Amino acid sequence: MRQVTVEQFLEDNRERLGLVSVAGRDGGDRMLVGESALRPTIGQVGHMNLIHPFRVQILGAAELAYLRALPEDELDRSINRLFTTELAAIVVSNAEQVPRHLLDMCNQHKVVLVTSQQPSSHIVDVFRIYLSRMLAESTTLHGVFLDVLELGVLITGASAIGKSELALELISRGNGLIADDIVELYRISPDTIEGRCPDVLRDFLEVRGIGILNIRTIFGETAVRPHKLLRLIVHLEDHSNEAFTDLDRLQVNATFQEVLAVPIRKVTIPVAAGRNLAVLVEAAVRNFVLNQRGIDSTKEFIERQQKLMNEG
Repeated sequence: MRQVTVEQFLEDNRERLGLVSVAGRDGGDRMLVGESALRPTIGQVGHMNLIHPFRVQILGAAELAYLRALPEDELDRSINRLFTTELAAIVVSNAEQVPRHLLDMCNQHKVVLVTSQQPSSHIVDVFRIYLSRMLAESTTLHGVFLDVLELGVLITGASAIGKSELALELISRGNGLIADDIVELYRISPDTIEGRCPDVLRDFLEVRGIGILNIRTIFGETAVRPHKLLRLIVHLEDHSNEAFTDLDRLQVNATFQEVLAVPIRKVTIPVAAGRNLAVLVEAAVRNFVLNQRGIDSTKEFIERQQKLMNEG
């Protein structure tokens, strides 16, 4: 289960949001976990809500105006209710003045309280994007992840089938490397998978017979990418000449592979002597892009053939 401490969470966003710690500094070791580990009534980040509380409560101008309008005893009760939940941190936005009772309760319960001059809506957006990436459900796959013609492509296949050699050829044609051998995949939204490279493998590509290559050093800064959305899986499969006849050559029905419960378009390319795999991968990417725009060459061919048969 992925998690991040409140201290790291705030520190990573401190400079961008101008966060200033004012109370509860001992609460930085509280953990923020992924949505799947939370109870249904608990959210991650949002404006102050006493009914369906958030673990990180944002108090903006509207929330503090509401609190100030309450009688003193009701104000104390409302603030006390915040601390009966699984509260991890409080952020006061818009450079608003912090109620004294809130400061005392944060110190008492060891809940971090920070202030910012940024508007509350901006803080909520930044925090949610950050947590969606840091706490995203993840997995790893074996293969080579590349940026091919601005599209995230994962090349898979059996060991020694030529994935790294194909990746090297694609890089030499102006495409970019993201990860070799181990690809970290994160579901950053319900239908979006992002691929990244483990820190220890960043920039490296291992090619049998040559060894480990530093792609950034050999090809330059533009030959590597930090991350990319996974859009297409290209699977390399070793086929004998006889096996070619069993393939669905027209690819009438698209095939998909589920990654973290998200269906990803999959193309299988037979590997045989004399086939230019780099050109085939780029052609598969171009065809995928056309399919996304509603242009289906196979469908167009079938319709043209059917029309000729009907006319005949």
